[in-house]
Amino acid sequence: MLKHRGFPGRLPGTDFQFVIRRANPKGATPITRRERYRDRRTPDRKADVAFLAALWTHFGPEPFERRNLDAGRLSWLFGREVLPYDDPFDPQDYEARLIIDEAAARAAFPEAFEGGASA
Repeated sequence: MLKHRGFPGRLPGTDFQFVIRRANPKGATPITRRERYRDRRTPDRKADVAFLAALWTHFGPEPFERRNLDAGRLSWLFGREVLPYDDPFDPQDYEARLIIDEAAARAAFPEAFEGGASA
């Protein structure tokens, strides 16, 4: 498993993890779509915003490999703001490629794009 160098490891001051340290010898944890309900806690929403902002800063509108990105954190955005790029998509592959749906991401988390991100 290759690592995304320079990608933040977690949300500062919290235990919300953005990357994993090493590959699981049994295989990657599958990425699955998790439902986000309106009553989610504020820290959970902040973690989503920070993670999406880090994805956008690091990759922009280009496809990217999953690599060492945390499956749990990706799962909160998967199927909405982060989409599979390859067909067929293997949700349990470290080399699976993803892409940010910029329109959906900007609609759901406009604060992730503040501060100089391109439109």
